[in-house]
Amino acid sequence: MTAHPDQAELLDAGGNAGFASDAVPLIVDMDGTLCRTDTLHEGVLGLLAQNPLQALRLPVWLRDGKAGFKRHVADRHLIDAATLPYDDDVLDLIRTARDEGRPVALISAADHRQVEAVANHLGLFDLALGTGSPIVEGNLRGEAKARFLVENFGGAGFDYVGDSKTDLPVWALARRAYGVRAGNPLRKAAGTQGTALETVGNGGGWPARALMRACRPHQWAKNVLILLPVLTAQELGHLPAALLAMLCFSLAASAIYIINDLVDLPSDRAHPRKRLRPFASGAANAQQGLVVAAFLLVVSVLAAAVLLPAAFLGVLVTYLAATSLYSFWLKRKMVADVLGLAALYTLRIVAGAAATGIVLSPWLLVFSMFLFFSLATIKRQAELEDMAKRGTETTAGRNMLIGDLPILQAMSIGAAQMAVLVFALYSQDAEVQTHFGTPDLLLLVCPVLFFWLGRMQLLTRRGFMTDDPIVFTIRDKVSLASGVVMLLIFALAARGGTP
Repeated sequence: MTAHPDQAELLDAGGNAGFASDAVPLIVDMDGTLCRTDTLHEGVLGLLAQNPLQALRLPVWLRDGKAGFKRHVADRHLIDAATLPYDDDVLDLIRTARDEGRPVALISAADHRQVEAVANHLGLFDLALGTGSPIVEGNLRGEAKARFLVENFGGAGFDYVGDSKTDLPVWALARRAYGVRAGNPLRKAAGTQGTALETVGNGGGWPARALMRACRPHQWAKNVLILLPVLTAQELGHLPAALLAMLCFSLAASAIYIINDLVDLPSDRAHPRKRLRPFASGAANAQQGLVVAAFLLVVSVLAAAVLLPAAFLGVLVTYLAATSLYSFWLKRKMVADVLGLAALYTLRIVAGAAATGIVLSPWLLVFSMFLFFSLATIKRQAELEDMAKRGTETTAGRNMLIGDLPILQAMSIGAAQMAVLVFALYSQDAEVQTHFGTPDLLLLVCPVLFFWLGRMQLLTRRGFMTDDPIVFTIRDKVSLASGVVMLLIFALAARGGTP
């Protein structure tokens, strides 16, 4: 860390932090202030992503107090300071202070090593101190931080930049108090103690729009698969139950998307597009995400338990367990990750059958596995094609290499061909034929399906596919037209071939 030109010794003979400059120093908090996230929360999430069994150690570490807990987490997982989302308004405030010749210090309750890592990365601070520093006792937060700053800089001898109610004791003793994205409740609390809080940046409170984006409601379209058993069996009387099951799955899926994004924070921040996701960009933080995810899970499971058959609840719980296994382990295993994705899509069809009591054709399940395996490998191909354009050989959080592209393409094409073949066999199943007036018309789905899957393969190879082929399909006019044609064929087959 490079010292400020006006800085003499950071520590004087008495062990206090002091600056040679007579200018009033600017003291900046880190978590939630300089960084639009909490590094402790992310550190714990990073530990659990590496090994979920680390959760068993967390209560033991808490017995060592807050400072000890932070030390244990930092011993095992420090956040890469280069990838953290920083607040531009706070950075501007820091640069202005430096231009004025004022010393700037980063003093935070985060572990000292994490604070130093951030300070070294930015190169804007004359002093960096955190919990666990040799000159700091206990957890450097709230009243403890206020006492430390007054002892070292004097009452009203510093300006302080913070972001939450825990900073109120510090603001009360600062010359000037800056509140980052301070909302009305925080400003009111500061005013009650006689602090004139100057707001830095906009926002404050819960970022509803960012959290809604994190839920990815556009992905709920995937849960239309739950309606497939009703449509193929033509049991429209079961449609209300299927729609309720679709809602339960959508809420649960949104919770999983949030958890998955929190687990994937390091790799998302290294990605040119995924770094803009709410949690990766700092538009919402991990604590907010976990609260929303927990709420969605509770509502989903309770609704399923009270309003739908026990079999559906069993499938929903299986889906949640499978997605957790995928997020924490499977997605880092080659081939197993695409098999896992295909299985998760197929589980949606099973969920529709469980919610309605409709018996599924085994051929339909086999067809769905081949179809979604093909689409899952298309997803991975698209990611590798994007990596090739960026000149990247490997991808963070995935066991994939550019050289894997030909193998993935072969597997995807083979699975697509098998899906078409299995659908033809499905259309000739004796049980299936009892639901259709002219079941042989279902064979006309095969060329349309072959066209659509072949086109998807070519678009992927040419670099036009997005990160998610299902979302691409929903937005692609040709794909939608293909879907409409296949639905019309189903309708004609059901009515005996007469429009």
